[in-house]
Amino acid sequence: MIMKKIFLSAITVIGYCLLVIGTTSCEGGDLYSVDAPDWISAKADSIANAKAQNQGGEEEIEGLEEDVYTIGATDYSTGWWAAFSKYYQIPEGQKWVAQFNLNINPAATNTYKNFALIICNDEDRGAANYKEYGAIRYDHQQPEGNSEWGDYIDRSLVASTLTFGSDTDSGIENLGGKVTLTIDRTEGGMIVTIANGKVTKTYTQKTPLENLNADAANTTIRAFLVPEGSYINFLGSTIEPIGGFTSKEDKQPLSMTLNSVPKKVMLGTSMEDAFANITATIQFEQEVSATVTIKDLTIQAVPDMNSLGKKTLVAAYAKTYKGEGAAAPVIGTAEFEVVDKMYTSIGTTDNSTAFWGAHSEATKVEPGETFVTTFTNYTSGANNWNNFVIVLTNADGSTEYGVLRADNWGWGTGWAGEALAEKCTPSGGQLDWATWLAAMDGAKVTVYVTNNGDGTCDVRSVMEGTDGETYYQDYIGLNTVTDADDFYFHFTVDGCHLEFDDVLGAEDNTTAFWGAHSPYIQVPAGQTYTRRFKNYCGGSNWNNFVVCLTSGDGATEYGILRADNWGWGTGWGGEVLAEKCTPSGGQLDWATWLAAMDEAYVTVSVTNNGDGTADVRCVMEGNDGETYYQDYIGLNTVTNPDDFFFHFTVDGCHLVFE
Repeated sequence: MIMKKIFLSAITVIGYCLLVIGTTSCEGGDLYSVDAPDWISAKADSIANAKAQNQGGEEEIEGLEEDVYTIGATDYSTGWWAAFSKYYQIPEGQKWVAQFNLNINPAATNTYKNFALIICNDEDRGAANYKEYGAIRYDHQQPEGNSEWGDYIDRSLVASTLTFGSDTDSGIENLGGKVTLTIDRTEGGMIVTIANGKVTKTYTQKTPLENLNADAANTTIRAFLVPEGSYINFLGSTIEPIGGFTSKEDKQPLSMTLNSVPKKVMLGTSMEDAFANITATIQFEQEVSATVTIKDLTIQAVPDMNSLGKKTLVAAYAKTYKGEGAAAPVIGTAEFEVVDKMYTSIGTTDNSTAFWGAHSEATKVEPGETFVTTFTNYTSGANNWNNFVIVLTNADGSTEYGVLRADNWGWGTGWAGEALAEKCTPSGGQLDWATWLAAMDGAKVTVYVTNNGDGTCDVRSVMEGTDGETYYQDYIGLNTVTDADDFYFHFTVDGCHLEFDDVLGAEDNTTAFWGAHSPYIQVPAGQTYTRRFKNYCGGSNWNNFVVCLTSGDGATEYGILRADNWGWGTGWGGEVLAEKCTPSGGQLDWATWLAAMDEAYVTVSVTNNGDGTADVRCVMEGNDGETYYQDYIGLNTVTNPDDFFFHFTVDGCHLVFE
C-alpha cells in the first residue's frame, strides 16, 4: 500500500489533496491498451530465449523484436472495433512477421469471437484519406460467411485448414494459442498467413496491390489487429510499429485521461452512483496505455456535490504498468455540472449507452413536410460514429427506410452501406474527422427531415461545433420510402447521449413579451416546416407561445400570431385580421383551454405557399387529454416568398423544445 499526498493546480482545484491507494491490476481495453499484465512476468524471457530454445521444432523468426502489450479486455468483454493494436507499416517488397497469444473465451459460442487483420493505406483511422483494402478474420466461413470483407479482398483467394459452415459452429477454441502472422509483399503481390500450429489460414494475391495512398510515390500499407470477444497478448514483431516497440519491463504512469464522465448529475446523487461507469486511460512509459475502472482510482468532486453549478472531478492513479506502487501518482480532471432538473434526453449522460440502446419517440412527417428538431449532442469521443443516429421508418418500425449516422454513413432496407451512392447523395465528409469529432461533444444540432411525398426523403443536419465551426451532413434523395403516407423518424444513440434542452424564456414564466426569441428558420416556397415543443403558460390567454413570420433579417413582419386566436403584423392589424387570413380555433371555453395549455405539447407547422400567402397550423395536446387547434390560413402579407422565415417568442410563458 502506498500513500501519497497530491497538491493540485490552483487552475482546477484549490486546497485539495487526494489519498491514492491501489493494489489491483489494470482492467479494460482500448486502442493498444494493456490489461491485467501478470502474464508478462510468466513469459518475460519467451522472446529473448526463443532462438536458444527453439522447442518442438518451432521455426526461428529472424529479426523478431520484443513488442509486449495487450489488446482488448481480459474479461473477454471487448466489442467489435473497440480495441486496436499498434499500426505496423509494410513497405512494398518487404515482409512483416508478428507473434502473439490469442486468448479465446472458453464460453464463446460464435466463431467470429477471435480477431481480424485490417489492411489499409498509410493513414490513421479516421483521417480524411484513410482507406481500407479490407479485413481478414482468423475464422473461415464458406460460402456465405463474412470472415473476410472489403472492396480489395478477393474471397476466392482465401484458404483455411478449418472451415465453419456458420458462425455458431463448434471449434472456435482451435483458433487460440500462439499465433504467427505474416504479410509478405516480397514477390509483388500480397500473401497473408495466419497459423497457430493447428489452424492455418492464407490469402494469396499474386497481383500487385492498388495504391490507395494520396501520394502515388508512397506504396506502403498498414496493418493492425482488432479483437472481438477475445484478447491478444502481443509478443513481437519484425517491423517496428508506429510508437515504437514495447519492452516487458515495468513502466511508470505518466498521465491520465478520464472517460465517460457524465456531463450533468442530479443534485442529491451520490458520487458512487454518479461516477460508477467512468474509466481512465493511463499513459505509461514506452507509449503503453491502459484503461482502468473506477475501483482503481481515488476521486473527489471539487468543491462539492451538494450544490448546483459547474464542478471538477479530480481523480488520482498510483500504480505501475504491472500494478505495483508507482514512484509518483498521476492526476486527471474533468468538468461536470450538478443540476436540479433534467430535460428530455436519450442515452445515459456518461455516454455508455450502446448502439440502439435508447430511442426517442417516433415523429410522423407528412408528404411535403419538413420536421425540424434541435438538441445538444454529447459524444464519448471514441469513434466518429459515437454521435446521434437518425432512424427513418414506418409507423410500427417494421420497415426501415434508412438509418443515418452523423459521420456520412448509413444503411437500411433496400440499400446497404456499400450502395449508399445509389440511393442518396450524402455530403458532409469533413476534411479533418478528428477535429470534427472533438467539436461534436456539446455541439448544437438542428436536424431537418423532409418527406418529399414521391417516395424520396431528404435529411440535413447542421452541427454547430464547440470549436465555433458549423458542419453539415446531407442525405438527399433517399429513395427507399415505400409509403409516403407512413413516414416517421426518431433518434437513437451509439456511445453518446442527446439532450433536448432548448428552453425559450425564464422557467418561472417571468419573461415579458418579446423578451426572448428562438433561432430563425427559413421556409422555402412551396414547403411546410414543423417544430414541436412543450408549452408552459402564465395566467392569461396571451401568456402562451407566439409564432413570428418575418424576413430573414427580421425587418419585415409578415405576421405575429398568438396561440389564442389573435395576431398582427406589417400591413394588417388585429382589427382587420379577418381581411388578411382566416383564423380558427377560438375555444368554446377559454378558461378550460388556458388551464390545459400548461405543459401542453404543441406542434406548429408553417407553410410558405409561394404565392404571397402563408398558412400556420398549431396542434395543442392539452394536459387534460384534449387536442386543440389554431389555424391561420391564407395570410396574404408575404411580400417576398424567397425571404420567408419563422421563429418563436414568448409572453409570460416559456417553451421547451422537444
